[in-house]
Amino acid sequence: MTDTTTESSQQDATRNKRRVIEGVVSSDAMDKSITVRVERILKHRKYKKYIRRHSTVHAHDEQNEAKAGDRVEVMECRPLSKTKRFRLLRVLDRTSLPAGALNPAQLQAAATADAMATDAKITPPVADHDAGADGEAGAGGSTDSPEVQS
Repeated sequence: MTDTTTESSQQDATRNKRRVIEGVVSSDAMDKSITVRVERILKHRKYKKYIRRHSTVHAHDEQNEAKAGDRVEVMECRPLSKTKRFRLLRVLDRTSLPAGALNPAQLQAAATADAMATDAKITPPVADHDAGADGEAGAGGSTDSPEVQS
């Protein structure tokens, strides 16, 4: 009888050696599911330069607690769906973005629109150096020197 208990404990020990990986949530649009981007750094064989590689895994998030941008820890488990093979263990670090933050495409569009609006507000430099109506100097500098007109 002791033989079966040691056999089952060895089986439990091998079963509980599941992979635990850390990554950043890239999407939380699905219900009870998240997409996690896992990065790893490896050395190039020939050039000896460190390269970043990434893989994407789908994980089960029962309480929908992880949001996009959060650093999370996920653990390997039995297949939960066609692509889900991991489950969320814990959220390691929350993002500093508010809940209604813009996604990257919206941020790019907003930055482009802001840059275009800023360019429209900037007036081109004045070509002539005449003083303004209120007596201020133009773009040319001081009003002390007389201007030469041709």
